[in-house]
Amino acid sequence: MSAIPERARPVRTCVGCRRRAVVSELLRVVAATGVVVPDPKRRLSGRGAWLHPDPKCLRLAERRRALPRSLRVPGPLDLSAVRTYLGVVEGVED
Repeated sequence: MSAIPERARPVRTCVGCRRRAVVSELLRVVAATGVVVPDPKRRLSGRGAWLHPDPKCLRLAERRRALPRSLRVPGPLDLSAVRTYLGVVEGVED
């Protein structure tokens, strides 16, 4: 049992599947010069977006074009750093 009550834990919404989850279950990502980088320690500066550490949620976020919108960055973003972090192989479906 955790020392922090359930209602006191921060909750965020995954930009991929749109489900709410406790921050500890999500991966924060940040846009840095047109590249989306993972921020597992939640320390990088700038506007962040939250994503389940699941390739399916990443694909949903890409399909919905949710990351540029939630990070408030115009144009397409390079997601290769997040794909590498999640262990996603290009062209391979789960």
